[in-house]
Amino acid sequence: MRLVFGAARPCSTTTPISNGTMAMHYYANTSPVRPNTKSCTLRSLEISCSSLKHDSSQRSAAAKSAKLGKRWMEFQGSNNWEGLLDPLDDNLRSEILRYGQFVEAAYRSFDFDPSSPTYATCLHPRNSLFNRTGIGETGYKITKNLRATCGVQLPRWIDRAHPSWVSTRSSWIGYVAVCQDREEIARLGRRDVVITYRGTATCMEWLENLRANLTDLPNCVGPKENGPMVESGFLSLYTSRTASHRSLQEMVKEEIARVIETYGGDVPLSFTITGHSLGAALATLTAYDITTTYANAPMVTVISFGGPRVGNRGFRCHLERSGTRILRIVNSDDVITKVPGFVFQDSDVASNSDLHVGGRFPGWFQKCVEGMQWGYADVGQELRVSSRESPYLNKGNMATCHDLKTYLHLVNGFVSSTCPFRATAQQGHLTG
Repeated sequence: MRLVFGAARPCSTTTPISNGTMAMHYYANTSPVRPNTKSCTLRSLEISCSSLKHDSSQRSAAAKSAKLGKRWMEFQGSNNWEGLLDPLDDNLRSEILRYGQFVEAAYRSFDFDPSSPTYATCLHPRNSLFNRTGIGETGYKITKNLRATCGVQLPRWIDRAHPSWVSTRSSWIGYVAVCQDREEIARLGRRDVVITYRGTATCMEWLENLRANLTDLPNCVGPKENGPMVESGFLSLYTSRTASHRSLQEMVKEEIARVIETYGGDVPLSFTITGHSLGAALATLTAYDITTTYANAPMVTVISFGGPRVGNRGFRCHLERSGTRILRIVNSDDVITKVPGFVFQDSDVASNSDLHVGGRFPGWFQKCVEGMQWGYADVGQELRVSSRESPYLNKGNMATCHDLKTYLHLVNGFVSSTCPFRATAQQGHLTG
């Protein structure tokens, strides 16, 4: 299902926006671009924890102002966010931005420096990660660090020429955190478990991203014809393992089983899986895995930012049957959300005709694409925003359009399809 918000000029509104003071910094593999300035180097973007203390306290206060209570399932997508996206409900906005903070923490915690002895690992201990990254008090406790392992087999000459690539075959990619604070549990209406993934960071992960053909989803019950298929590289990162490192799938399943056993009885439990870019794809695979593995799994919701396509129509059907709720935040100017492959709607194929009529794809073209394993399908519900509507963004810059802080800036400014960006939104959400 898709909500496409049309273009319009920034407008004035008195609608209150929660988390309006939220800083949008994060560490990424590409340098964020600030309005009317040149790209900065990664080193110049490092932010000290002390400089973020004020912002984090304001963010925490803003997040706690939205009490979800008995409506928590509605905000987690029980009705596919019907009536909450256009106009964007302010409580839902606050929750989207709050989960964006968890992804920010993952980026800030990752060591991007190839010359560092701790390259591709987490820079901070679990018990102080949120404070050290400037996110502040969340009410959550990190219970598990997560690693993703690349399954690409490189030629020996590349192994010799680039030994750092081999050393980062397995990299820290995120964490599991369980809400422990009683006040936050009361505000949320349940005990929430968040699984957070960063985006692509290492050369090996980029190589996996390029493996864009579809492959069968293993251990899937049902007919092979029109069965679920997912992008080869994403599945490899999720399921690959080495002699010294378990797969991301194994680590997640082990922790989910432990969490359900430990916390399954006191208050309602939910799993919220969030990520940006590659992390958005892994979040979708993780959600599918949880809902199909555990017969009595708690409610599973994906909140993703700038995610690429993950699987075919068979995969989408399996996700829908499993009850997984997915809210994809999509910047219409972000090319990453338009790849890989081709997307066919049911109405794209003209029956009994091989002509491209009325804007539809001819049947032979779709059969050819699907036969080559390049026929993808969008999943879940979509909240579409646009960089073109913000007066503070560098228009046409691909890196800026895909930047996580751009996504959070646009969500913070979006009001409705008739008011895609409020004129009173602050540039400070981008620059801090």
